[in-house]
Amino acid sequence: MPVSRRTFAAAAVCVVLPLSGCGSGGDGGPTDASGKIEGDITFQTWNLRANFKDYFEGLIADFEKKYPGTDVKWIDQPAEGYADKISADAAGGTLPDVVNVSPDLVAPLAKAGLALDLDKAAGQYKKEYLQGAWASHRIPGMTGTYAFPWYLNTGPLFYNKSLFEEAGLDPDQPPKTYDEVFSAALQMAKKTDGKVATLANVPTVEDFGRYGVPLMNKEGTAFTFNDTKGVELLTKYKKLYDAKALDPQALTATPESSGKKFLTGAVAMNPGSALDLGNFKKQAPNLYKNIGITDQITSTGHVNMYVMGVMVNAQTKRTPAAVAFAHYVTDAEHQMSFAQQVAIFPSTAGSLDDPYFTKEDGTDETRVRIAAAKSLKNAVNYTPVLFSEQMKTELRNEVAKALQGKESPKQALDNAVEACDRLLRQQG
Repeated sequence: MPVSRRTFAAAAVCVVLPLSGCGSGGDGGPTDASGKIEGDITFQTWNLRANFKDYFEGLIADFEKKYPGTDVKWIDQPAEGYADKISADAAGGTLPDVVNVSPDLVAPLAKAGLALDLDKAAGQYKKEYLQGAWASHRIPGMTGTYAFPWYLNTGPLFYNKSLFEEAGLDPDQPPKTYDEVFSAALQMAKKTDGKVATLANVPTVEDFGRYGVPLMNKEGTAFTFNDTKGVELLTKYKKLYDAKALDPQALTATPESSGKKFLTGAVAMNPGSALDLGNFKKQAPNLYKNIGITDQITSTGHVNMYVMGVMVNAQTKRTPAAVAFAHYVTDAEHQMSFAQQVAIFPSTAGSLDDPYFTKEDGTDETRVRIAAAKSLKNAVNYTPVLFSEQMKTELRNEVAKALQGKESPKQALDNAVEACDRLLRQQG
């Protein structure tokens, strides 16, 4: 899939499988991956062929050369409808042997017995990966790890220095805390008579996580983001919305529309990644000249990261080949070579200490890459694995009602938690 910070946020979709059509844990092919690596397997990626055809064709050719008698058929699916495609394949018994997934896509597959437990089948590889990355494909209420961690992403906040200056804010001292962001946003709105908003997006579950709100109970059986701290955050966003410090179209914003608002100077701050700098240079040279780069705002000391994984179908008839290929795609050498083609980060232990991620060369792109790599070492994937696309919609709808004044922030979050808990019980 396209790998900017914003598209990671947009594409973390979830699938609800018709479990009756999928079998249950323990069905399917052998879980022992220690046999001979041979045979035909299928490998599915998520919207990567257009930009990385040569990379993957080379990767597959090298694997087939290393393991004579293997044949890897590569399938690439478009970003749109990816979750639905996986759901249909899972129900129909046509899920590929090796599948590119995000943690929330893994959860229903693991519950349906379709994701191989790598702690059992490939536990010897665990030490090769960052601890947080390996843990990202674990499912609350289940034992095991259900995908190899692949690439990671995170990113800074970009801000428009000239807009800050015009509003009487210090362009070289960007806000570092939530209170500073909210204060700057109110000042920006006041100085521009509401013409320039500071933020373009309503709070998501990741924002509640970064604010320090506990999102779920320890058992993973109920959501908890309607606590006092959660209500406090939404109340502050309501104040921003009323003052036009939050873009009026934030209720219906997409990552793309927010990005365009930032490009045109209608919004003063927007999250992004190193990948975005090239777009700014090309599409908005004046913005690029005035671009400020600062860290993600967080009250926890841990930034948010987005994780991609590579899952092995538990029902594959070629377990040794499928596990070997999934590991090959995600080993340190191949993650590093992929990271040098696109602005993503390896999940393998030690890779982020490579000079590519630590050595300054005076460019903004490198500065962003180094800062992101450093923050990833202790970053957290705040989105709960069990937080489905439907749940995201419920939260977004209730947040909108609170911002519009149709419900109090407390009532809105209580309603969102109640709806998400109901959906969680249906998953179980």
